[in-house]
Amino acid sequence: MSGERITVHNLADLKNTSDDALPNYLNSLKFTQSHTLTDVRLALGWSAFLIAAACFGWDYQFGFQSTKYYTAAAVVLYSILNGALTLWIWLKEAGTVYEGTSPSGDKISIATSTKKNVPTYNMKITITSKNGATKKIELSKPFAEWFDSQGHFVATPFQEILATNIPAIGQLNSKRVKSASQAYSPDVLDALYAESTATGSSAEGAAKGSSKRRKA
Repeated sequence: MSGERITVHNLADLKNTSDDALPNYLNSLKFTQSHTLTDVRLALGWSAFLIAAACFGWDYQFGFQSTKYYTAAAVVLYSILNGALTLWIWLKEAGTVYEGTSPSGDKISIATSTKKNVPTYNMKITITSKNGATKKIELSKPFAEWFDSQGHFVATPFQEILATNIPAIGQLNSKRVKSASQAYSPDVLDALYAESTATGSSAEGAAKGSSKRRKA
């Protein structure tokens, strides 16, 4: 449950907050997250940056005339790396926000997207079993199903949607599996958020009280 409020009309904030919630939830279910896509992107980006920095350094130190051939080679290499980075993000990552492996060995990949001015969260889920069989699931849900009227992210309905529609998740968190037709009204979302906030405050107060008694 996030205490941070976002603007409910800001599609980018809605998507980014939902994207951030995916690894938090799946990792809590003992999925092992893979960072390969991010690592490759960072490697390509930093390599291009270091080449540009080196080019600037030797040009500043030795002058353009004595380093022009090295500079030309660096420009070519920089262009190749930038092109590779663009292709990697566009073709390989393709909106992927989570890759991981379940405790049973099944691999899961989740790519998300939105369309301009349409407050719907589109998910493309690919599940690859240990024997290599692949299952693809496409899921589209309005953000209003897990953001309350004030812009708070409400974790319970979001997790229920994932557990209900993605077997690899539902098997690990069966208590979140609900009827596919179930959805929360805005009033219920507000109540869920208020209840979660109150529960968190009570727990924090109890912990502080216990600490004071121990000190006394």
